[in-house]
Amino acid sequence: MRIPTPTPTLSVVVSGTAPLSLLRDCLASVTGQWQPGLDIVVAVTDATARALARDHLPNDPRVTLVTVPSSTGPAGARAAGARAATGTHLQFLRAADRLPPGTAAELTDRLARLSGPGAAPEPPPDLLLCDHRRTLWGEPAAPGGDGAVLERPGGTATTVARRPDLLELPPVLGTRIVAAALLAEHPELLGSGDEDELYLAYALPLLARSISCCSTVALVRRPERPAQRRAAGPERHLAVFDQYERLHRLAAAAGLSAAPRARLYDRMVTDHLATLARRDELPPALLTDYFRRAAAQAARFRPEGHRGPGGLEGVRRGLLGQDAYLGYRLLRAANDRRRAALAVAAGAGRRLAALGGAHRYRRALRRRADEDLAVFSAYWNRGVHCNPAAIAAELAELAPDIRRVWIVEEDRVELLPPGTEYAVPGTARYWEVLGRATYLVNNVNFANGVVKRPGSVHLQTHHGTPLKRMGLDQSGHPAAARGFDFASLMERVDRWDYSLSANRHSTETWQRAYPSGYRSLDYGYPRNDVYYRATAADVRAARARLGIAPGQRALLYAPTHRDWEAGWTPRLDLPRLADRLGEDTVLLARGHYFHAGPPFHAGQGAHGGPPFHGGRAGYTGSGGQAGPAAFRHPRVLDVTGWEPVEELCLAADALITDYSSLMFDYANLDRPILIHADDWETYTRVRGVCFDLTAEPPGPVTRDQEELAAVLGDDTWCGEAAAKLRHDFRLRFCEYDDGRAAERVVRRVFLGEGEETLPPVLPPHRRTPAPTPEEAQRP
Repeated sequence: MRIPTPTPTLSVVVSGTAPLSLLRDCLASVTGQWQPGLDIVVAVTDATARALARDHLPNDPRVTLVTVPSSTGPAGARAAGARAATGTHLQFLRAADRLPPGTAAELTDRLARLSGPGAAPEPPPDLLLCDHRRTLWGEPAAPGGDGAVLERPGGTATTVARRPDLLELPPVLGTRIVAAALLAEHPELLGSGDEDELYLAYALPLLARSISCCSTVALVRRPERPAQRRAAGPERHLAVFDQYERLHRLAAAAGLSAAPRARLYDRMVTDHLATLARRDELPPALLTDYFRRAAAQAARFRPEGHRGPGGLEGVRRGLLGQDAYLGYRLLRAANDRRRAALAVAAGAGRRLAALGGAHRYRRALRRRADEDLAVFSAYWNRGVHCNPAAIAAELAELAPDIRRVWIVEEDRVELLPPGTEYAVPGTARYWEVLGRATYLVNNVNFANGVVKRPGSVHLQTHHGTPLKRMGLDQSGHPAAARGFDFASLMERVDRWDYSLSANRHSTETWQRAYPSGYRSLDYGYPRNDVYYRATAADVRAARARLGIAPGQRALLYAPTHRDWEAGWTPRLDLPRLADRLGEDTVLLARGHYFHAGPPFHAGQGAHGGPPFHGGRAGYTGSGGQAGPAAFRHPRVLDVTGWEPVEELCLAADALITDYSSLMFDYANLDRPILIHADDWETYTRVRGVCFDLTAEPPGPVTRDQEELAAVLGDDTWCGEAAAKLRHDFRLRFCEYDDGRAAERVVRRVFLGEGEETLPPVLPPHRRTPAPTPEEAQRP
């Protein structure tokens, strides 16, 4: 009597590591499946990822969270997840993969139908091969290329002996739905070391006694970019030799016929040649070694009488098979010259104008790098500002032997602090310092033509915590993406060695929006150190320079730029608001630096009042300041040109903004913040945001001027409810800001100290921000 086969059930095993934003998307896609009996196992190695998983999956009884030591490799994490799985079949997902809606139900249904009808059905197949999709960043998912093989005729149950072409499928493990019984028969398949997805993806069909194919899209994969593969190190490329070695031994031990073994061989040679073609992912010194090892493996496992393809691919294979590295290099050089000639012909006109600068730059790059030269820039060469300025100041204290040269546009030179060493773009000095510097620090990106020379260190500091969509995340928002060259952007991002972050939200956002091989530095923003170092005397001095009398309430109004507006559109009638608030209130109005002219004088006020305007202040942040310009109102001051902005924050009793990243910095002061979101729906639809600010604000949210005036007219703006909102906001977005961010950056990046020697981030409850203006006036 045959024992009935259990109804197929599915275990989805999520394992490995990924940027937290991608892990969150992965977990959401899996827990969003409502197939009865679905078993979900999460085995992630990073402690932060485990904490995210616990927060994301607290009350889902289908989920088993497996604790995996941080030293465990991807294969070990996968094995730990498999041991905890309870389904008859398993699907393995990387932490960066996504499960399309309804996939679990479709796969389970497919397995049940393959089992056959009746009281004693046939067991489901050892392996169900499915399709997948690949999604580039911000683009719709595209076919993964499996369909042509999966749709070939061959019956509902087959083997690689009958269908050798199944080995043409790419090694995406999540497309192999494997029976738990097959894994139990071959426990050696699930290793305990490093990455082995390629091995397992091909070993399963080699061992399966029955294989079925279907067109179900089993997962969406986000492939790594070249810079991410480079950052993983050459070990990942070299690991394929061992994996193919094991696969050929497995094929021989299984007694497979010549046809599938030949397909496996072709797959191996194709992979080796593809890696050699991506030579920018391997250090030059390793290319020769890789070719030699690939040639030896190709010769060792070449089936007797095997014939390769014709054409150029056949020539490449022949050179590899003969271990003819010199011939391979000559062929590659000829192809490089041909492509270069075509590129020169296409772009000769564009390059003529830059020929002189390019020659100087190439000459500087050929010279030895200056180990004691650091080049700084901020806001597209506007001067000494933001995080780069704070890092440069700390560098002067901790490593004064390192020269600090600023890239500054010619019309900004006169605003530099006295004694600043600088270079103007396009000059001979500019090309010299840019070509020879060991350290390059910027809060945006350096120009497209800047070369990442070996041994140099590029530090991207960013210039704010993101509320709006950034980088590749902008691709779905036309107002932000119009005319944007995302390919060039990612070439610039690929130069980064380090990316600075003030909180986990920023770290996740940068990893998603700028996927590359850099390392995230969760150290805080150096420009915010001043909010914990400033004294009562500093606060009083800032207010005195602005002309704010003791006892006056100073409100800093700092709206952000809107991509869909050609110029400035006033959103508040500031003189009218000042009249409403009374004699004891002064408004400090700061426009966005994107607007070249004074932003607050474009015709009438927002409510039809008289025009209000004033010139820009001239404060340079180094003692050579001019006073703020007045609007046509004695208590509305245009401080758009006042630098540094941190001094305005120290002077202000409260901040009024819409969506400016200044709110995240100002929150460090633990002073009231008001969000005036009169066009929130338009902003979110056109520009795109990372989270709902109106649902998680740092203080009261207003939608029109009357509402704003009412909130400022009573205690709402600084009451208990506002303080609670600000407290929660600070915990999330001021996470790493404690007054020592610049020190951590300098010690790690410039002095090469290890993480364990850096000053630990002080917990929020132990931080003391600068005194408020009221506290600063006390004796």
